[in-house]
Amino acid sequence: MGIFSRKTETAAETFDAPTQVVDDISGDYTLDTSHTRLGFSARHAMVTTVRGAFKQFEGTAHIDTATPANSKVSLKIDSASIDTGNADRDGHLLSGDFFENAAHPYITFESTAVEFDGETWNITGDLSIKGVTKPVTVPFEVTGSAQDPFGNTRVGFEGATSINRSDWGLTFNAALETGGVLISEKIKLEFDVSAIKNV
Repeated sequence: MGIFSRKTETAAETFDAPTQVVDDISGDYTLDTSHTRLGFSARHAMVTTVRGAFKQFEGTAHIDTATPANSKVSLKIDSASIDTGNADRDGHLLSGDFFENAAHPYITFESTAVEFDGETWNITGDLSIKGVTKPVTVPFEVTGSAQDPFGNTRVGFEGATSINRSDWGLTFNAALETGGVLISEKIKLEFDVSAIKNV
C-alpha cells in the first residue's frame, strides 16, 4: 500500500483520550497564549502548502451553554508576530503587498453571533485585516476540559475555516508560466485554543 493510500489518523487516534472534567463550561475565559496556536496555510506555486502562525495575540471569551447566543469572543493579533519559518517571506507579508503592518499593526475579530447545536460552536464575527472588515464564521469543537496542576480550569477548542484573502485587500500575486498563480487566493485559518477560566 502506497503512502497516499494510508488512512489519515484522527486526533483521537493520534493523541491520548481527552479529559472532560467540567460538566458546564459556562463562564468567562482568557486565552492561554502559550498553549494556543493561531495558524494559517496557503498553497505556493500550486504544488505545496506553506504554513505559518501568529506568535503574539490576546483574546477573551464569554461562554453561555444555556443561552449560546449570549456568548462572545474577542481576539486581537499583532500582525508583526507572523512566523512562517522564513524571515524574508515574513518581511514581505508585513509590507504593503500584504498586511501593510506599519499602517495596520493589528488583526482583530469580534463575534457578532454564536450558535451551538450540541456538538459544534459556530462563531460568526467581524474579521478586520488591513482596514477591511468582513464577516467570517468559524466552527469549533470542544477538545476537552481539565483542572491543571496550578488550579486553573481549562477548556480546549479546535476550529478551522477558509477565506479569500483578496476580500481583505491582500491581493499580491504573480502568474506562473505553466498556468495558475504563485500564491493561492484561498487561505485556511486554523485555531488550536486553550482558554483558562477567570477566577
